[in-house]
Amino acid sequence: MNTLKTMFFMVILTLILVWAGAALGGRSGMTMALVFALMMNLFAYWFSDKIILKMYRAKEVKEHESPELYSIVRRLAQKAEMPMPRVYIINEDQPNAFATGRNPSHAAVAVTTGIMRILSREELEGVIGHELAHVKHRDILISTIAATIAGAISYLAQMAQWAMIFGGRHDDEEGGSPVAALVMMIVGPIAAMLIQMAISRSREYAADSGGARLAGNPRYLASALKKLHMASQRIPLGNATPATAHMFIVNPLSGGGLLKLFSTHPPMEERVARLEGMTM
Repeated sequence: MNTLKTMFFMVILTLILVWAGAALGGRSGMTMALVFALMMNLFAYWFSDKIILKMYRAKEVKEHESPELYSIVRRLAQKAEMPMPRVYIINEDQPNAFATGRNPSHAAVAVTTGIMRILSREELEGVIGHELAHVKHRDILISTIAATIAGAISYLAQMAQWAMIFGGRHDDEEGGSPVAALVMMIVGPIAAMLIQMAISRSREYAADSGGARLAGNPRYLASALKKLHMASQRIPLGNATPATAHMFIVNPLSGGGLLKLFSTHPPMEERVARLEGMTM
């Protein structure tokens, strides 16, 4: 069900991109939008893992430097029948973790020093299982593509805004409609962001389920999520941005109101309830 839901949302997101291009420049605008999105996706496919690891100053560690963490990752990777991912540690007090990499053969798992201080071994196994489930399901690639397409739509909306300010092309056979461009400029980025959030939330539920099965007990991850959620509200994560928030196991950005509506993560209460209701 989660896979079908993700496919549906990705199709809708792509259609919004095509519509945004058509509204801005007719048939030529559609072509430009698709080429632009393809170029962005190729760049993200090859370089997004390096960028985010560098952004958060993640340091790769070997087995002798962090034997317990390394043994957990190796055991669960073997259980998942995956290649051993690279292991990174981020020197941050906020307890959190993420996985990155374009496929299981080029994957990396990163945890903060804060998460290693507050979680038991079993809880840490639940978290690592969640991240490896993301890798196995290729959620990182899906989320990156979704974020890239949403970014392309926002960029096209900005182009439409500047075109209106400085006088763009009027409606003709090849050009886009000014009315459609205005609607796209307002509605397009919001719709794209909401769909991107829906994709991210759907993949989080699937990773929770897969991670719980890898760890062997869903209560390990449920307990970890409760601790991580409480800590993330109190302890900030340096360099955290909305563009990368979807990669973490819990949202590194605290806030309520509209921020919760546009959160990349499902409600924590629902995630915990689903895990505690699982049967192994």
